[in-house]
Amino acid sequence: MTPVQTPVDLRPLTALRFMAALWVAFYTFWPNLDVSFIPNLTAKGYLGVELFFVLSGFILSHVYLHTFAEKRFSYRGFLWARIARVYPLHFFTLLGVMALGLAAVAVGMSIDDSVLSWKTLPAHLLMLHAWGFAGEAGWNHPSWSISAEWFAYLAFPLFALAAWPLRKRPWVATAGAAVFLMGLYAAFERLAGFPLTEATFRWGALRIVPCFAYGCALYLVYRRAPLPRAGSLALCAAAVMIASASVLAWDAITVLAAGLLILALASIPHERAGWLGSKPAVYLGEISYSVYMVCAPWQILAVNLAARATGAEDKRLHVLVWLGIITGLIVAAAATYHLVERPARKALRGMAHRRRSPVDRTGKQSETVLQPSDTIV
Repeated sequence: MTPVQTPVDLRPLTALRFMAALWVAFYTFWPNLDVSFIPNLTAKGYLGVELFFVLSGFILSHVYLHTFAEKRFSYRGFLWARIARVYPLHFFTLLGVMALGLAAVAVGMSIDDSVLSWKTLPAHLLMLHAWGFAGEAGWNHPSWSISAEWFAYLAFPLFALAAWPLRKRPWVATAGAAVFLMGLYAAFERLAGFPLTEATFRWGALRIVPCFAYGCALYLVYRRAPLPRAGSLALCAAAVMIASASVLAWDAITVLAAGLLILALASIPHERAGWLGSKPAVYLGEISYSVYMVCAPWQILAVNLAARATGAEDKRLHVLVWLGIITGLIVAAAATYHLVERPARKALRGMAHRRRSPVDRTGKQSETVLQPSDTIV
């Protein structure tokens, strides 16, 4: 049979991933910069994770919602593709942090007890550490969001069941998702005493839910008809997003603006994408998952080495050294992308393809569904 073609690749969204990862990286590494201030926009860098979460809902709906509605959706195949996408690098960076922690102990360096959190290791290995099972932060800290993503992947059929009936009323779905997001943010902060957007290991699985639902609803708008004047709308959405973060506005405002930015960028035709559709921008987007996941181990390694080399006992580094570390992060991410992430993903998907598409007794190959290019965390 003829292979089923995959949906169009949304290149501007791939490039956006790198910006989100870099936002998180600046937030993570800023305490190691020898300055006495932190820009508000940098202080809100944790919202780069929300941007990833909304993107996940949008892109997974873009790729799988139609097949789900036509009952061609393979839940097992979907989950295997998601495992192939996120698990190899998660496992590799966990081992990397473990090796760095053990090496530090071996040479007599003091490290935070949570780095080698052996009691939480099973939860990390099963990607359940953002579901409240870990109890404390540990290992590769940013990986809590991968656990949250895994929760959303498992629940994707429920999101699809909620979204598909509203496909003819996409703005109603989007408004409902926005109200749900704002309501949950307000209720959680009132009950927990801190914003849901700052939750990680205890409530990370809940943190992704409103963003993922919002992304699914936004996809319904795009599916009905891409936005007109998408470039101008993208600039406006980006301006609102940056301004709201810069004045420390309620995080819900920034997240809602980020969603509109995603919708607008998705609506830009390839021939008008400009630098967002260029090969360098798309490549940086492709390695963005590695940028995000390598942040913590690279910080442990590079910052400590730089601090020793420069005599910065407080690990607060000169701006040129700090910029060198940020640049090194991107180089390290490119290396893990080509040496770990990409080949492991290809190998795991190849295993599934060989099991899914055997040559039958008549000599005809069974139908296969081409895997989309990944544009999510």
